[in-house]
Amino acid sequence: MDNTLLTISNVYRSFAAGDQELTVLNDINLSINRGEMVAIVGSSGSGKSTLMNILGCLDKPSQGSYFINGQDTSLMDADQLAQLRREHFGFIFQRYHLLGDLNAIENAEIPAIYAGKDKKERQQRAESLLTRLGLANRLDHKPGELSGGQQQRVSVARALMNGGDVILADEPTGALDSQSGEEMMQLLQELHDDGHTIILVTHDMEVANFADRIIEIKDGVIIKDAQNKQAKAVTPLTNVATSANKNNTLSRYLEAFKMALLAMSSHRLRTFLTMLGIIIGIASVVSVVALGEGSQQAVLKNISAMGTNTIDVRPGSGYGDRRSGLVRTLTSLDSDALKNLSYVDSVTPSISSNGTIRYDNQGVTASFNGVGADYFRVKGYEIAEGQFWDEEGVTSLSQDAVIDDNTRKELFSDKSAIGEVIFLGELPVRIIGVTKPKTSAFGNSDALNVWIPYSTVASRMINQNYLDSITVRINESASSSAAEQGIVTLLKMRHGTQDFFTINTDSIRESIEKTTATMTLLISAIAVISLIVGGIGVMNIMLVSVTERTREIGVRMAVGARQSDILRQFLIEAILVCICGGTIGIALSYLIGFIFATTGGNFQMIYSTSSIVTAFACSTLIGVLFGFLPARNAAQLDPVDALARE
Repeated sequence: MDNTLLTISNVYRSFAAGDQELTVLNDINLSINRGEMVAIVGSSGSGKSTLMNILGCLDKPSQGSYFINGQDTSLMDADQLAQLRREHFGFIFQRYHLLGDLNAIENAEIPAIYAGKDKKERQQRAESLLTRLGLANRLDHKPGELSGGQQQRVSVARALMNGGDVILADEPTGALDSQSGEEMMQLLQELHDDGHTIILVTHDMEVANFADRIIEIKDGVIIKDAQNKQAKAVTPLTNVATSANKNNTLSRYLEAFKMALLAMSSHRLRTFLTMLGIIIGIASVVSVVALGEGSQQAVLKNISAMGTNTIDVRPGSGYGDRRSGLVRTLTSLDSDALKNLSYVDSVTPSISSNGTIRYDNQGVTASFNGVGADYFRVKGYEIAEGQFWDEEGVTSLSQDAVIDDNTRKELFSDKSAIGEVIFLGELPVRIIGVTKPKTSAFGNSDALNVWIPYSTVASRMINQNYLDSITVRINESASSSAAEQGIVTLLKMRHGTQDFFTINTDSIRESIEKTTATMTLLISAIAVISLIVGGIGVMNIMLVSVTERTREIGVRMAVGARQSDILRQFLIEAILVCICGGTIGIALSYLIGFIFATTGGNFQMIYSTSSIVTAFACSTLIGVLFGFLPARNAAQLDPVDALARE
């Protein structure tokens, strides 16, 4: 039975050195059997570490073949090589290469995480190995709290986590004192006795003498291959190219999430600076949209109060129609018919006249407005003193009047006008109400106005049985253009022809809405630019993070992390940074709204659920887009190059 485990045939390894090429390994031929303890010795620069990296699938030959259990590694992809390192190889590095943010158990269990082992199972395995190695009272200690010998034992536990059929030890005593070095060699001897294949790389012949076989290399060439002891036979290595990889996908995602959180927590300042651009961008977008919505609603409310969501109906074919005075078809019955339309809020007939108002010995020129009981609702007037009349006042031809604040000041100065009698021409009327000052959408806000029932004007002042106009206020939820069309259709049906025209004063409202929306869009675009800048910041910081954590990436790859595992970890970290930044940004926007409200602004910021959801989606998308490049760069790092960087 063939006992060969590892076979290297005609292997060369060269590296670019400026314009030249440096050959580190030169036509290496080597076979290692199962259960052997082999020492590869040589001076610094002889190529022994490069040979170990090829044996451990951390590096690939420039030329030649490497077979593991009869299978050609050149035919394996990156994930298959990672599976080899994860399930069959264990590395003991001279500098330990432990992850500083993790404690002893967490460092030891990393290979099992990438193997998809159950959390409880791998923790029990890690605790058992560390206890066996004499670290039972150091399980929750981080590398900085352990001695060199203890850190090396943690690295041994990590190497054995998934079995460690083949253990590769690079200068295992190089960083240890003499006593710790002896303990380490005794431990490796015990592992060898247990059946592990041990490959030592050292320049120390005392360490090499522990091995069954010593291979000496010089200038990239094997110059000596001598047997010391009889190697033990052990259980054959599993067929690695076809062995099933039982992996829990959800567990891998959860572990990647946990590692991303740990990395963010360990570098809080860097994480905060990374998300600062996202915080500002999201807060800007949400605040601007809320500010735009709030200002729009405030303006529209004011516009609505001015009576601009109204449609006027007047006789004739339009402004400038000289025959309009002869058209006398608008009547109060038309007004009553319009009230029954579902989209109509209120309707008022109007008959206007001008004349002199007399009170005591005073006389002023003013507008006499004969209107319906709903006029004040249609036009958005509010009462300051007294009351408005009702439909009964219209029906009974009452001589009750409501005046505006300008008329009150002109005739009564500072005293109350309620109950006083004034003369509109020859008609005496009693004042029952005074309106609050109001800015008019059209015309002169300094004009003097007196309103009395239109029936009173028609019957007792000018003897007129037709109306000058009808004003219709439309419901807030109704389409102004559709309502206008409905009014035209109804009146045409009643009159048999279109002897009237309409004036849709809601155009002001529409203009305000369009202007506000345009301004909100413009400022939002500026805020989105800040989001993009924030995303670029995320990418830059993540690229720096990848550079800073290159050795960590190398360690993870050495213990079996796939490229997808590295990609997933860094991508999740970028997404988490952006989501956290988005959450803080939204909270900051609400804080801005609270401050804005408490400082006594004329309107409040109105937050839109859609804008918040969009902001969240944007922050996540930014994490994916701008985090992908750094994450991909991290995943594509060569393990041996990553480990060599400090």
